[in-house]
Amino acid sequence: MNIIKDMRKNGTLFGAFLLGIGLIGMLDGIIFHQILQWHSMYMYTNRFNQIVSDGLFHLLVTIVIFWGALVLWKTSPNDQSSLVFISGLLFGGGLFNFIEGIIDHHILRIHHVKPGLYQDFYDLVFDIVGLAMILIAIALYSIGKRKQIPVAAVR
Repeated sequence: MNIIKDMRKNGTLFGAFLLGIGLIGMLDGIIFHQILQWHSMYMYTNRFNQIVSDGLFHLLVTIVIFWGALVLWKTSPNDQSSLVFISGLLFGGGLFNFIEGIIDHHILRIHHVKPGLYQDFYDLVFDIVGLAMILIAIALYSIGKRKQIPVAAVR
């Protein structure tokens, strides 16, 4: 897959990938952990430890966001397609959702998207959304590589 191979030499793609991981992780924490309060990072403990596990998760995704911003800051904005940037965001976010969903929801079962009667359905939808983001990212990346629309033109 070119998108993975190209990440090693493309700062815009790699920085956007890291931002995608961090932003989706942060949205997951804000929406599912805090607003809806459907789950915590680790559910099978007391409330204090649930909050600590969420705090550690939020700290980790914040570090990833800063790392992505640093990579982008050191990368020239005029040498890449805007679709390459967007594909990096979607690929990072989709890969995060898909891997986190498979590992945390299905293998380790440390939490579910929405515990209860339909938890397998919610977990599956979460995985499908992550996979769809990955596939859209790959499609946009190949279009962006062909078109080479400069990022500066979008601003």
